[in-house]
Amino acid sequence: MIFKFFRFLKIISVTFRYGLDEIAFSRYGSVRAAQTLELLLFWRDLSAPRGQRLRCALEELGPIFVKFGQLLSTRRDLMPADIADELAKLQDRVPPFSSDLAIAQITQSLGAHPDQLFASFERIPVASASIAQVHFATLKDGREVAVKVLRPGMKKSIDQDVALMHVAANLVEWSWSDGKRLKPKEVVAEFDVYLHDELDLMREAANANQLRRNFANSDMLLIPEMLWDYCSSSVIVMQRMNGIPISQTQLLIDAGIDLKKLSRDGIEIFFTQIFRDGFFHADMHPGNIMVSTDPATLGRYIAVDFGIVGTLNDFDKDYLSQNFLAFFRRDYKRVAQAHIESGWVPKDTRVEELEAAVRACCEPIFDRPLKDISFGYVLLRLFQTSRRFNVEVQPQLVLLQKTLLNIEGLGRQLDPELDLWKTAKPYLEQWMSEQIGWQGLWQNLKNEAPHYAHLFPQLPRLIHQALSRASEDVAPQLLNRLLREQKTTNCLLRTMLWLAGGFLGGIMLWQFWSIFAR
Repeated sequence: MIFKFFRFLKIISVTFRYGLDEIAFSRYGSVRAAQTLELLLFWRDLSAPRGQRLRCALEELGPIFVKFGQLLSTRRDLMPADIADELAKLQDRVPPFSSDLAIAQITQSLGAHPDQLFASFERIPVASASIAQVHFATLKDGREVAVKVLRPGMKKSIDQDVALMHVAANLVEWSWSDGKRLKPKEVVAEFDVYLHDELDLMREAANANQLRRNFANSDMLLIPEMLWDYCSSSVIVMQRMNGIPISQTQLLIDAGIDLKKLSRDGIEIFFTQIFRDGFFHADMHPGNIMVSTDPATLGRYIAVDFGIVGTLNDFDKDYLSQNFLAFFRRDYKRVAQAHIESGWVPKDTRVEELEAAVRACCEPIFDRPLKDISFGYVLLRLFQTSRRFNVEVQPQLVLLQKTLLNIEGLGRQLDPELDLWKTAKPYLEQWMSEQIGWQGLWQNLKNEAPHYAHLFPQLPRLIHQALSRASEDVAPQLLNRLLREQKTTNCLLRTMLWLAGGFLGGIMLWQFWSIFAR
C-alpha cells in the first residue's frame, strides 16, 4: 500500500512538473482553471513545446505510460500534429539504459561474456523501447543477429503501475453507473497478464516462432528466426532483419515500394492473423514494423517485438466474422442479431431498436476514403449506443481493439485514399465460404474423421449400455415395449453401421487418392 501511495504521488508530481494539467485544460477544459493553476505553480518552467513535455513525462513515468503514448501517436485524427509527431519518438527512441548493464545481463543469462559469445558485439544499442533494448552482433559463423536485452528493474515498475490500475478499476466500478458493464477489473487483469508476459523474453521468442510458422509460405510478411541456443528469459538472439521503418514513407517511395499495395497487404495480413490463425501480433505500432529492402523480398512487411500477442477462440472468430461481414454488407439487422445471440446484450433487447442504433453509427462512414473517416468518432458513437443497450465489454477483445487502432494509423499513413471496406470484404467473404460453405464442411469432416473412426466401433456397445441403463429404470410395460421393438432397433443399428462404414471407406479412399496424387 505504501508504494502505491508514493507511486501516486510521483504521477501527480510529474503531471504538474511537466505542465500536463495545462495541456489538458487548454484543450479539453476551462481556460480560467488553467490560468488559476498557472498562478499557483508559477515556479515551473513550461518553455519547452507541449509535445516534448508530454513525451518526457511519459518516459519518466515508465513502460505502461510509454505504451499509452505509443498508441496515441498513431491517432493523428484525434491528436494535434505537434503532439503526435513527438509521441512517435516513443516507438523506438526511448532513452537506453547503460551498455554495461546490458553486458552484465547477457553474461548472467547466457553464461558467457558477449565477447566470448559473438565475433563482434555493438555496445551502442540500435533501438531502445519501453521493455528492452536491442544491440547488433555477429555470430562466429558470420551470421548477423540482433540481441534483445530486458531492461533491469522492469517487474517492480510494472507491478507498481498495474497495482494502481487495479485500484482505479475498483473505483470506476464502484463510483460510475457504467462501471460494471465495462468490466474494468477484468480489462486491467487482462493487461496485467500481457504486460507480465512481455517480461519473459522466452515467451516472446516462442510467439515469434509461431507467427513465423503461420506465415512460412507468405509473400507478404517476414518474421525473424529465433536462435534458441542463445535465448533465455531476459535475453534473446534472433536473425537480423534489414528494412525501412514503415513510418519513413519517403524512404519507402525512394526504394520503389508501392505504398498502395503495401497498405492492402497490411489489411490482408491482419485479417489472416485474426480469422485463419486466431493468433495475432497485438503491438503493431510503427516502431515494430519495417519493410524489407532485400531484392529477394523487396516490399514485404517485417514484424519485430512479439511480447504481446492476442488469441481468439472459434466463438470469437465466428462472432467477429459475422459482424465484419454484416457491416460491410450494411446488414445492420444481422449485426444486432449477432450481439443478442452472443449474449453480449440482454436477451429481451428489441432487434429493431439495436439495428436502428447501429445503422446511425455506421452508415455515415461507408463509401468514403480512409482519410475522411474518423474511427475515433465512430467508436465514440458505438460506445454511446452500447451504454444505451447495456452491451458488455469483452476483455478478451481489448487487444484486438487496440490492434485495430494501430492498423488504422498505419493505413492512414500509407494510403489515405484506401477504402478499408472494399479491400477487406472479398477476403472475409472468401474466409466465410471456406469455413461455412461446402469447402468448409468437407474440410471439417476430414479433420473429424480420426475421431469418428475411433468412435464408430464402440457405437454398438455404447447403445447397448444406454439401453441397459434405461431398462433398469423404466416401468415393466415400457420394458416390454422396448423388447417388442428390438427387431426395429437392430435394423436401425445395422443401417447406421452400414452408413458409418461407407463414410469411413470414402474417407480412406480420399486419403489414399491424396497421397498417390502427390
